[in-house]
Amino acid sequence: MTVRPSGRPGTAASRVTVPWVRTRLRTAPGAAAALALLVAVTAFLAAALPPALDRYDERGMRRALEAAGPARTTVQFQTSDADVYLSDGPWEERLTREAVEGPYAKLLALPDRALPLDREQSSAGVRTTRSLKTADAYLSQPDGLPPVFHLVAQGGVAGHSRLAEGRLPKAPGDPGRAVSALEAAVTAGTAKALNIRVGSVVHFPRAEGDPLAVRVTGVVVPREPDGAYWSALPGLARPNLMVTQGPVPSQYWSGTLLLAPDAGPALLSVPGAPARYWTLAPDLTALQGRDLERLTSAVASLEGGPLLERVTTAVSPHLDVTTDLDAVLGEYDGLWSAVGPLVAVAAFGTGTVAALVLCMAGGLAAERRRVELTLLRARGASLGGLAGRLLAETAVVAVPAAALGLLAARLAVGTGRPVQSAAAAGAVALIALAALPLRAVAVHRAVGVHTGREDVVRARPSKRRLVTEVTLLVVAAGAVLTLRTRGTSAEGDPTGDELVSLAPVLVAVIAALLLVRLYPLPLRGLARPARRMRGVVGPLSLARAGRAGGSTVLPLLALLTALTTAAFGGSVLAGVADARERASVFAVGADARVDDLDPRRTGVEDRVRRAPGVDDVTPVRVSYTALAGNVRVSLAGVEPDPYAELSGRMDDGAFDADTLRASGKDAVPALGSPALAERLGEDPFPVIMEDGDSFTARIVAVRTWTPALGADDFLVVDGSALRAGLEPPTGLLVTGDHPDAAALKKAAGGDAQVRLRSAVIDATVESPLQTGAERVYAAAVAAGAAYAVLSLLLTLLRAAPERAALLARLRTMGLTRAQGRRLLILESLPQALLAAVGGVLTAWAAIRLLSPGIDLTTVAVSTGAPAAGRALLRADRLSLLVPALAVVALTVGVAAAQAWWTGRRGAVRELRAGDAR
Repeated sequence: MTVRPSGRPGTAASRVTVPWVRTRLRTAPGAAAALALLVAVTAFLAAALPPALDRYDERGMRRALEAAGPARTTVQFQTSDADVYLSDGPWEERLTREAVEGPYAKLLALPDRALPLDREQSSAGVRTTRSLKTADAYLSQPDGLPPVFHLVAQGGVAGHSRLAEGRLPKAPGDPGRAVSALEAAVTAGTAKALNIRVGSVVHFPRAEGDPLAVRVTGVVVPREPDGAYWSALPGLARPNLMVTQGPVPSQYWSGTLLLAPDAGPALLSVPGAPARYWTLAPDLTALQGRDLERLTSAVASLEGGPLLERVTTAVSPHLDVTTDLDAVLGEYDGLWSAVGPLVAVAAFGTGTVAALVLCMAGGLAAERRRVELTLLRARGASLGGLAGRLLAETAVVAVPAAALGLLAARLAVGTGRPVQSAAAAGAVALIALAALPLRAVAVHRAVGVHTGREDVVRARPSKRRLVTEVTLLVVAAGAVLTLRTRGTSAEGDPTGDELVSLAPVLVAVIAALLLVRLYPLPLRGLARPARRMRGVVGPLSLARAGRAGGSTVLPLLALLTALTTAAFGGSVLAGVADARERASVFAVGADARVDDLDPRRTGVEDRVRRAPGVDDVTPVRVSYTALAGNVRVSLAGVEPDPYAELSGRMDDGAFDADTLRASGKDAVPALGSPALAERLGEDPFPVIMEDGDSFTARIVAVRTWTPALGADDFLVVDGSALRAGLEPPTGLLVTGDHPDAAALKKAAGGDAQVRLRSAVIDATVESPLQTGAERVYAAAVAAGAAYAVLSLLLTLLRAAPERAALLARLRTMGLTRAQGRRLLILESLPQALLAAVGGVLTAWAAIRLLSPGIDLTTVAVSTGAPAAGRALLRADRLSLLVPALAVVALTVGVAAAQAWWTGRRGAVRELRAGDAR
């Protein structure tokens, strides 16, 4: 600034910054408050994303570990047979309590922070690695096979259980190979299933001498039966019902007898291959999703790295390590690798829109103060001094607002990832700070009082702009091609490639630049015919639209990006909902399903049909053991017409009812799965039912899915071809808006099983990471729509003073209020229609271009959900049209409101002498 205030150079009076800022804030408090609100809300959204993702990540990992169960997530160390049989000392010394608890303390301390351990749920002891048979007749024998047991001497039983009956076992005085009797406890589940009571004796045969007698002295109830202490070893808390291999499977029980912790050496008396073991349970409350790489490295080190070497040194060289924790972490990493890039697409899109709106706000402030800044430049203000003053007055507003948004985000969402949150809020503040000074410097580089007209029709893009546009086009084409061929994930980066995540935004950028170049063409073409129109409103509105400011790139870019982001996010949400809908239909076959009907009950179909929420009922008779040719298949007998109508709900199962109708003369027409059709061919084949019924069938249509039997190998035939027909049916497929499970259960009676499609939809989501991605996209849609509205309002506010002045002048010339209203509406419509139509086309093109590389299956359904095909991104009509129509409606509404308000204020105030407008 070349003109200094009074005072000697270098004094406090020569550094005039605070009076300027205070004066500006007092002069325009409304503008300062609006900027503060915009920055605070944007900073809140930006700072809330990192902790929200961190929270979803943490909950997702915890859910994944809990779903896997302790059997997979614990790290189990167990000595091999060589640890005992190759020992130099007595074998009993290798199985004593001291030999177990001594290394146990070292094992708990080895992983340290790399793998947090739950000491309460970790365990150690001695167990038989081979099951022991017993011939005691009083024990439960489901198919006549005697049960088998494992003998386990595990420490801490008293602290992890409640004594329900009797007492805890004690170890014999000399627990060695010569022991003849032992004491044990059993859990309540084991006692109930195997018919064991306090005082029962279980005998285990030995190679020499009398059988080992194990007397049950107590029954315990586990305090946390699903915790790692009781669930890491199979059969510890409750017995398992095992099945033999062979042509005729038989069932038998496998249970556990809990010995005293000091009774480990006594296990040498039976042929059970005793071994020491240590089970390390991870602390699920201390595991964070952000520590996934560190956890995976720690588990790998325990399985075959430096930590394993330290373990073998501290315990025994003959040690085996077993865990599926690495596989569980790998599965979760795969889920995050699929969800993270999709979230990044939404974050980059919304972030770009927010940055553009902040720049528009700075541009609006610079435009409204154009005369003031031009006068300062004409009176000798330097660019640096001018930019510094603007930066100072913006900083006083933007920095506290960004800090307030950051604080609100931390309080509302969480405290995870503080560095990323602070960086996001800082980026918002930086953009808000730089927008006004940079725009002012760009406009006022040269000192001048008058600027030429900036008609959009007469504007000619420069060569520098052409080079920039071509560069952006190449970058956008590369991003789209990469996303289509490789997908959203980047190798080694679960959040994806930044360039690929920007693909929708880049498509919107190219579309905006293209539309800005094409926009003058129709205006030029309509200018000459408009001169011959009768009336003044049409030609004047067209001329006004053509004389709008030439700097329309930023507003149009903000609108198109916001509309594209909203439509893209809405299409993602619609695709996720459609994928879950398809998965639920694949799983249930209808809105509800009633199976396992009692054949002795009559009138079930009529009662179910009268149940609340039921529109129609389709009976089916299903056999899962039918023999087609020499292939065992699932077969369903149906009524062709209602079943065809029900199957038509899914493209994969639709068929013509006439193709399935049996004539009674030729082979029964059948609907078959692809694999079955390939095996049986087109020739007729015999079908034998389990009740002895038989007929000849021929596959006439092939479908990948059918409502009655899902997607497995199946045959569907006309129920009239069955000897018993469809009476009684084995199941009912129910359609209706809101069928009630309790009412259906009551109507069906007996042990009928009821499944609702709505319940299956809720069960298709297995991880908070999936629901978190949905919420992020829902927030992106809402934010995109809000920023689209804000960008439109900023564009209209920029031209509002000039329009008000014009309307006032025209009213003095005889323009009526209705004509003024039509004038403002018609003047605003070209750009609004350009943004709306361009937004719809841009969003549709972006979705069409990017859909091959975006797979919504992982976000939509769980890994165990029925296979309903790959869920691809598809354009959703509502997401495309609603934001665009809202833009047009808002433009018309604002123009009409401005015309009404200007008419109320009168023309005198708008035509004051010396008004800057």
